[in-house]
Amino acid sequence: MVIDLHCHSLHSDGTDAPGRLALLGEEAKLTALCLTDHDTMGGTADFLAMQSQVKVRLLAGTELSCQFLGRSLHVLGLLVDPVDARFQARLEELRGRRDDRNRRMVARLAELGCAITLDDVQAHASTPLLSRVHFALALATRGFVKRPADAFARLIGDDCPGFVPREELSPAEASLWIREAGGVPVVAHPGRFAGAAFRWEDAMAELQRQGLEGLEGYYGEYRAAEQKYFIALAARLGMVVTGGSDYHGTHKPGLRLGRGSGGLKVPDELLERLETQQRFGSHH
Repeated sequence: MVIDLHCHSLHSDGTDAPGRLALLGEEAKLTALCLTDHDTMGGTADFLAMQSQVKVRLLAGTELSCQFLGRSLHVLGLLVDPVDARFQARLEELRGRRDDRNRRMVARLAELGCAITLDDVQAHASTPLLSRVHFALALATRGFVKRPADAFARLIGDDCPGFVPREELSPAEASLWIREAGGVPVVAHPGRFAGAAFRWEDAMAELQRQGLEGLEGYYGEYRAAEQKYFIALAARLGMVVTGGSDYHGTHKPGLRLGRGSGGLKVPDELLERLETQQRFGSHH
């Protein structure tokens, strides 16, 4: 039995409607699927409304961008209450920060001779939430780069001249928000945060001190050695292990729900441990 606790709809940077994800989860014979759009729960109601039509358990989540050690770290909020008003207001504030960043990035790109407008970027997104994926598509469409991937490599990647960081959450703040909304804060794809030489022991222990309760030990693009390493690290620290494909539809064509790039199998007993953490975790 397999679960997938990490996927994206067109409400952030995926290409599938939330309802379609529920059907794909059913097709993939998953026992549970959690929707984790970036900084929004805009697709959650449509997603959960499909529950009567599918056997796969549909769960609510989100993925928040944080700043940690000078880089962007993603924190999953799994099993959050989908109608928590305070959490919704906090996500709204985050979107304001993102909008501000996007306006500044358009100005920075213009200074670099790559004049695109917010409308150009919006044309590649099906909801108001704009991410760097949409910037990359706009830059390619306007002919400033050959392919969207080149935009990340040359212009808008983390260390590139056209990148503008936004005022980011700290992991402690994100953890608190998630716990206060009834969820479990989990470090998303730690293997993707920094290069292979990065030593995670101290960093993960620090994140645990900041309130993170779990880490993604199974991930759509991990190599076998990474999976083994992060599962062992979680065991040493007493953190809960989660897993997911990080499915984005056609934006990440190699990944499938529940399967990742091929060998992903997230055991469904992880969900029981996650729910135990949710009930008896460090926040009670």
